[in-house]
Amino acid sequence: MKVVLTGGAGFIGSNLAHHWAARHPEDTVLVVDALTYAGRRESLADLNHRPGFSFLKGDITDPHVWDEALPGTDLVLHLAAETHNDRAIADPLVFVRTNVLGTAQLLEGCRRHDVPRLHHVSTDEVFGSLALDSPDRFDENSPYRPRGPYSASKASADHLVRAWSETYGLAYTLSNCGNNFGPFQHPEKFIPLAITRALRGGRIPLYGDGKNVRDWIYVIDHCEAVDLIAHRGQVGSTYLVSAENELSNLEVLRRLLALLGTDWKIVEHVTDRPGHDRRYALDPGRLKAELGWQPRFTFDEGLEATVEWYRAHETWWSPLLAPS
Repeated sequence: MKVVLTGGAGFIGSNLAHHWAARHPEDTVLVVDALTYAGRRESLADLNHRPGFSFLKGDITDPHVWDEALPGTDLVLHLAAETHNDRAIADPLVFVRTNVLGTAQLLEGCRRHDVPRLHHVSTDEVFGSLALDSPDRFDENSPYRPRGPYSASKASADHLVRAWSETYGLAYTLSNCGNNFGPFQHPEKFIPLAITRALRGGRIPLYGDGKNVRDWIYVIDHCEAVDLIAHRGQVGSTYLVSAENELSNLEVLRRLLALLGTDWKIVEHVTDRPGHDRRYALDPGRLKAELGWQPRFTFDEGLEATVEWYRAHETWWSPLLAPS
């Protein structure tokens, strides 16, 4: 089977590329990535000489990229996206261009080249925000209520995938996932930012009161869910991927600092960002009931593995640190 993996040099994408190579060595995998600041060939270094693996540098908004990449493709795994909320607030049109126009160009490429199946990876942020004291969780029927440029661009991409299915018969599955953490994540993100700052003796910024709750999942568990959905998910269906780890940023930092052997004095509260959603929570019941998925890692197991990875791979993350 020929698999095209968009955004495969990014955080989740590179982890999925490694997962796919290990689980499906009979497949050929073509990674398509523009290699923006968050996409790194170094994250795929040990796959470069693997039989069946290839890489194409290309902008997903360019239709010629898809005319080169998609002929003969059996499955597209679509992960390419701009994802960082702070950058979306500063420059929202970059997110509209990549996440909306880029997805539309990919879908048109799939139509031109008769791609039989696409799996689209989305986010829990499309559903909006939940109250901290609410027992509610998002499910597959929750309405879309994005509150920021990033989440609105991802919601738009989700709608386009479903529209191409209804209008042109594209066979798709779609998944929404919570906050991932693990190897190869850019140190602008909360957990690797905290780890790398602590390892370098710096200060760790914490937005607002730190009580914002996220639905955390170790990236390997997410990759296994995507694999399962792409192979066994019902066409035209949406699955929510959650390890059911609802933790506040305060609690995540508390556990991180314990692993790092430091204390709260290196944390500094900073002004909260605009439109900062208070809580996300997903119900993975459908994924578990239909496909039998279960996370393999507890939050603490994943966090410890993540800390150890960053300790051992300073040469990977050091060049990515913002100038002090």
